[in-house]
Amino acid sequence: MTVASSLALLSLILPPISIVSSATVALVTLRRGAYEGLLVLLSASVAAAILGVIVLGNFQFAFGYALILWIPVWILSIVLREGRHLSLAFEIASILGVLAVLGVYLFMQSPVDYWQAVLSIMVEPMLQASDVPAEQVKQTVAMLSKYMTGLIATGSVTGLLLGLLLARWWQAALYNPGGFRVEYLSLRMPSRFTMATIVIFLIASLVGGVVSEVAWNIGIILFMLYGFIGTAIVHALISKTKIKHFLLPFFYMLIFVVPHIVLPVAIIGLSDTWLNLRKI
Repeated sequence: MTVASSLALLSLILPPISIVSSATVALVTLRRGAYEGLLVLLSASVAAAILGVIVLGNFQFAFGYALILWIPVWILSIVLREGRHLSLAFEIASILGVLAVLGVYLFMQSPVDYWQAVLSIMVEPMLQASDVPAEQVKQTVAMLSKYMTGLIATGSVTGLLLGLLLARWWQAALYNPGGFRVEYLSLRMPSRFTMATIVIFLIASLVGGVVSEVAWNIGIILFMLYGFIGTAIVHALISKTKIKHFLLPFFYMLIFVVPHIVLPVAIIGLSDTWLNLRKI
């Protein structure tokens, strides 16, 4: 409770810390079950609200935090605890992201106009401080605004999955040393999910209008998911080499330094459904 609530407040300054905060809720749920995980979740929410009032002068952030991070990671932890397969938890996480995208498009009149207005306000100081042509910036904003719903949902789902994986690693370190490595490196998605992903991308490419826009935003979430899968596959393949102690740190550093490498990694994850690349 203390760790989750205090790190939640600290994550307002350092956002990546939210992963550790959600991982504490996930760890209790994975080890002790849904009921005790829920107790920690609710108690941490109350504690975060009190801290919010003391430090920030409001308690609303605690409820937003619980709704966006703690409740979803609690659900994923229950799925992983009962289903015992990371792939199932990954499926549910992506479905939560898809539902978020659909919800935005169902209940907002024009998500693109909303994001365009937000991005325009954000880039205004940059326009005044740089020599970049205003027309070029406006075109970039117009393009990004079409995909911001999917990008925001993808960021949230990625944070949830990282928190879940961190909690699973903690659990393995405490009670099953080496178990997380085996579980993570064997991660792969079922063929039905991969086929659904391909259908989504086909719809996005072949259909126009709002349907295509929604499909692309959903596709961004699924692309990220297969980035995780591809990372596990590449890790497993590198682990078989004699220079793995050099290649593995280099590979993970490359992912953070050169984000474009995620594209081929995600394609590897997608193709593994049929190729079973780990057995090469």
